[in-house]
Amino acid sequence: MPVYNALPYLDRAIESIVAQTFAEFEFIILDDGSTDGSTQRLRHWAAKEPRIRLLEVKENLGPALSSERVARAASAPIVARMDADDVSHPDRLRRQYEVLSRNPNAGVVGCLCEIIHSDGRKIRGPEPWRLVRRSPFVPFAHGAMMYRQSVFDRVGGYRRECVYWEDLDLVTRMSAVSDVLVMPTALYQVRQSSGSTRFNAGQEQFEESLDLMYRCLDRLAQGDSYEDLLGQRKSPDGKIDPRAYISLGSVTLWAGQKPHLFQRLLGHGELTVNFRSASALVWTAWASLSPGTLRSFLRLLFVARNGFAARRIHAGEPVVWTPGSGASAA
Repeated sequence: MPVYNALPYLDRAIESIVAQTFAEFEFIILDDGSTDGSTQRLRHWAAKEPRIRLLEVKENLGPALSSERVARAASAPIVARMDADDVSHPDRLRRQYEVLSRNPNAGVVGCLCEIIHSDGRKIRGPEPWRLVRRSPFVPFAHGAMMYRQSVFDRVGGYRRECVYWEDLDLVTRMSAVSDVLVMPTALYQVRQSSGSTRFNAGQEQFEESLDLMYRCLDRLAQGDSYEDLLGQRKSPDGKIDPRAYISLGSVTLWAGQKPHLFQRLLGHGELTVNFRSASALVWTAWASLSPGTLRSFLRLLFVARNGFAARRIHAGEPVVWTPGSGASAA
């Protein structure tokens, strides 16, 4: 678990791991140069919980490099990820470990998630529709994954070029060499907060990272490699893929705040006459004018999608995920 300035939520995240029904583990935590008192709190936990091994760095590495650093510190053949502002179900590790044990071809197992507010209130329930849609996006949160260290090593781990989407890049590469399974059960809670690590970066840096992500995903959708794009910071024309503004605004929206991105999209977005530009314009304008009604509309949309997905998923059975396609029964 990498930690950077997570003090308001840190105790709850740690408690959710040390209270797991699966108790035989080493809990490696990296303090990534925190300045909010998280360091002292982590030292307190490490002193009273013998399963915690605390690593500290003085200068902030950022999300990709801190994830790589703490992952490389693990010596066990099975590794579970945890994020410092989220919450794991008490039975999460046991159930994920059992799925990996029963499926030798699987290198990764994730689970569905609930979305909670910064104060702990549930905002959205699990979304099984994400398991049946055709999409390059991984249908589980970064912190909700468990994987085999051998598969992680085989694909080379996290890459700094993919900062802010390092988990998507990692799991996509893992899916090329092993099965990625998803449990259609919510065993993890993701906290939506504008204080998330990604918001500690400058907006321009975050936009450029999301633009690179979408350009790479377009390559993937065409069946081509995106390796040559990873050294690029900006698209050739300097404009940002309009889908980046929906991704950027979604966290703010579900954190209960108003995204102010419409003018930013007009000034910096790569706008043309196509569906992605039109949808980004509508989304950012709606989010700026009436975020509450947009949240209500999206909740209704998710309910409808979940109803459709329920007819295609067998209760409790893990499904196989591959980039660009819906999941199939394991």
